[in-house]
This record gives sequence, structure tokens and C-alpha cells, in this order.
Amino acid sequence: MQRSATRDLVVGLFVAVGLAALAYLSFQVGGLSWNTPGGLTLYATFDEIGGLKTRAPVVIAGVKVGQVTAIELDGDLRARVTLDVDPRVEVAADSSAAIRTSGVLGDQYVAIEPGAETERLGPEGTILYTSGAISLEKVIGGFVAGLDEEEDQ
Repeated sequence: MQRSATRDLVVGLFVAVGLAALAYLSFQVGGLSWNTPGGLTLYATFDEIGGLKTRAPVVIAGVKVGQVTAIELDGDLRARVTLDVDPRVEVAADSSAAIRTSGVLGDQYVAIEPGAETERLGPEGTILYTSGAISLEKVIGGFVAGLDEEEDQ
């Protein structure tokens, strides 16, 4: 079988396209993105963050507008979450943030519920109204404890 320059070029292009597709899928599965605009840093403090991780999405009305960039403890031993939000999104000063779960056993994300005030949060702003993650262990424990109290009566 003789070598053909055209065949070598086609095989090379096929391999290059395959590697590019693999790289794209790796970025998508890993949650990395090179086209997500960021720049507006906001903070939210939660009593319980559950399984929230950095790079978790930040959504408003189901639309991804940013991601979690850091999670740390503050002076009151509460979780302080740093959010990197698209600067084109104007977040009202009385907005609230809640940690939600996608699906029954899915990943957790931060959902921002827009407020009604005309004043907007600026860079380094803090979302004051927060709702932490729901602990499945606490819910089940409360349910079981409720059943035990009914049996005792």
C-alpha cells in the first residue's frame, strides 16, 4: 500500500478534530468555561452549605449568571461564600440567596431570588438574606423523632 499525502492529511484532520472535541467535553464536564463573563464579586453567608463546592453555578430564574469562587469560614463560624456574577446582571440590594439541589441527589448550586428595591448591589456587595442547604439527615431525624413521640402517646 502506497502512502498518500491526501490520506495522511485527512487522517491528521480527523485526529485533530477528535482531540478538540475531547478537550471541549472535558471543559464541559469539569464545569470550566472560558466564555463566562464574571467580574462582579458578591458575598453570601450561610449557616449550612451542605455539599456546595467551588465552581458551583449561580443562577437567577434558572439561568446561569456566575459561579462560586470561594468558600471559607467567617468570624462567626458561618460559611462565607464568594460569588462571581456577570456584571451585566443587576442584583437588587434586598435579593436573597439559597442553596438548592438540582434533582434528588444532584449537585448543589446557589439560587439568587431577585428583590424589589431599586438600589443595586455593587462590587464586593453582600447578600443579606440567605437560606442554607437542607440537611437530609436532619429531615429524616426529625421525621423519625416525630414518629417516636406519636408512639409514646
